[in-house]
Amino acid sequence: MLKVGLTGGIGSGKSEVSRRLSALGATVIDADKIAREVVEPGTEGLARVAAVFGDEVLHDDGTLDREKLGSIVFADSEKLAALNAIVHPLVGARVAELQSQADDHAVVVYDVPLLAENNLAPMYDVVVVVDAADEIRLARLVGVRGMTEQDARARIAAQASREERLAIADVVISNEGSLEDLEARVAEVWAGLSARA
Repeated sequence: MLKVGLTGGIGSGKSEVSRRLSALGATVIDADKIAREVVEPGTEGLARVAAVFGDEVLHDDGTLDREKLGSIVFADSEKLAALNAIVHPLVGARVAELQSQADDHAVVVYDVPLLAENNLAPMYDVVVVVDAADEIRLARLVGVRGMTEQDARARIAAQASREERLAIADVVISNEGSLEDLEARVAEVWAGLSARA
């Protein structure tokens, strides 16, 4: 099993790369998706988040109000650390469970947004960083996701810098061009990963 850590700053296109690697045959374990699952209604995770941050982070139907919680934690590093202390252990347990189900010869791609921030690079055989300039990422967050420029800048600032991510990269996928350019680069990276597995 080849363990690949995939990361990239918000707006870099990491999710697109993850989808493409999955389509090529990678077993993708998506930390963000798991992080959503561990705070669904009825879970221990959601109960703990509500206990720490209050019922104002819940919608009327009992689901987590991610935008409200995001606006709280991305503006305060201590509150972000408190949230991470709840969610990360739950995510870790689920990741271990999924990993145990993968084939011995699989290329397992761990889609981990905060890989650099949490010093997780040593956990992987290969670290792939999806990279784009901050201004390109900002434009995507505002133009595609509809964030305010202030919110987008706060989220970029809350993550590792571009330089910090590139410093841990074994492989870099630049995503500043067309989708065709990205597809070609992902295919090239997949060939290399498959050969190693």
